[in-house]
Amino acid sequence: MTQTVTLSSSAQNGRPAPDEYVNGIVAADRGVLSRFITLLESKLIEDRRLAQHVLTTLLSHSGRSIRVGITGVPGAGKSTLIESLGLMLTAQGHRVAVLTVDPTSRISGGSILGDKTRMIDLSRDPRAFIRPSPSGETLGGVARNTREVMLACEAAGFDVVLIETVGVGQSETVVADMVDFFLVVLIAGAGDELQGIKRGLMEMADMVAINKADGDNKLSAERACGLYQKAMQLMHPAESPWTPPVLTCSAATNTGIDVLWSQILKHRTRFEATAWFAKRRRDQMVQWMWDLVNEHIQHLLHDRPEVREVSAHAEVAVRSGSMTPADGAEGVLRAIGPMIGEFKRL
Repeated sequence: MTQTVTLSSSAQNGRPAPDEYVNGIVAADRGVLSRFITLLESKLIEDRRLAQHVLTTLLSHSGRSIRVGITGVPGAGKSTLIESLGLMLTAQGHRVAVLTVDPTSRISGGSILGDKTRMIDLSRDPRAFIRPSPSGETLGGVARNTREVMLACEAAGFDVVLIETVGVGQSETVVADMVDFFLVVLIAGAGDELQGIKRGLMEMADMVAINKADGDNKLSAERACGLYQKAMQLMHPAESPWTPPVLTCSAATNTGIDVLWSQILKHRTRFEATAWFAKRRRDQMVQWMWDLVNEHIQHLLHDRPEVREVSAHAEVAVRSGSMTPADGAEGVLRAIGPMIGEFKRL
């Protein structure tokens, strides 16, 4: 049962104490969870340090959910599918967290964050929690804090976490590296079915769902399903422990959603009892660490005036032919070097 925890203020800095956040989240207080996620999204050094301290304590309460990443071509109906799946799961007694990411405008820096308006019924469900976040400048269609928010939701007792990405981007491996199951949602009738879909994306998919298989579009959806089934068989050897299924569904009519979920559970059952599942989770945590290291280095490259100056000079020299690319890279790395020790959980 959800409890309400009142947060007091820390005498030192006006922020709630770490144990107040921990106790509130573990007690499934949605208000405390929301405030903590806001803390995670803060760019203030003090907020980030407090958030990481809380998250370290929450680690022992996390990791018990089914993590599903959902991506696909624009207009495939990802949000509608997620709402249909989420409502089915909450009706079965699951607690579902939906982490959605809206693309941030490179021009204005703003984002719409309209996922709750696209999932009205699910947003009203007391057993569901929807949290939209701006993608910022992070690659892969996920917000930089998506992994941390996922752990917090798990600690709050959500046993299914659905992560909706912006769409087919340049780095969908970011999504695949944080979930147990990677679902690619496609539609038929958009031209050559196999054109425009990256082989790498299909190789990462644990399942492909051809959505909007209803009405006049049902036949073309079934035809597309056959094409993708053949493609997936070519990409995955017969001896593979899991051949990604391809199925049709209609989120609008709730058709095939139960079959979709049964495949996710089948995948879970097949791998959870093996060493592969635990190893994958551990590998994902290590990959998270290196993603943060690389992100910090990128910040140093773009945010520090002294590094930008060296980088600009190196670019001009390399472009003019007066400096080799190797010497240019060495110069930039030397400028970054003294600052590596200043890591501050950006």
